[in-house]
Amino acid sequence: MFEWFTRVSAWLIPAIIVFIPLYAAFRKVPVYETFVEGAKDGFGTAINIIPSLVGMMVAISMFRASGAMDLMLGAVRPLFDWLSIPTEVLPLGILRPLTGAGSLAFTADLIATHGPDSMIGRIASTIQGSTDTTLYVLTVYFGAIGIRKTKYALKVGLFSDLVGFLAAIMICMYIFK
Repeated sequence: MFEWFTRVSAWLIPAIIVFIPLYAAFRKVPVYETFVEGAKDGFGTAINIIPSLVGMMVAISMFRASGAMDLMLGAVRPLFDWLSIPTEVLPLGILRPLTGAGSLAFTADLIATHGPDSMIGRIASTIQGSTDTTLYVLTVYFGAIGIRKTKYALKVGLFSDLVGFLAAIMICMYIFK
């Protein structure tokens, strides 16, 4: 069964890439002109989100440079020590909602240091897959279409990240211990 999925997945993306233009041509859609028009719209969207991205990157840099992350980690560390949860994954729980690239780099560092089959590597990988870059999503996607009232989306997104973070830890601690 695994071998079948491997073979299908190797051909699925190229097949989709070929199928879409062929189907559009069959439906007499001007494929190239439609693509160019979409690219124009995408360029405008990219220009519109640049201020939001710059603001987010500045805020993340200020958060890290100010020592706020270290302060937050210091406050939560005794609880994690008491619960026998590896404290090395704490920064990942804070970084993940802020930055995808930063959290991925941190996860890669944890895996390189502790190994992919270690409890820390497994928890870090599960957190990476169970949470999202909430602030990036809000900044880019909501900023691209002009939504300014993000209070409820922010609360739900950060709560979801917290649940994903804690669930990843609990599930890994249950399955791999």
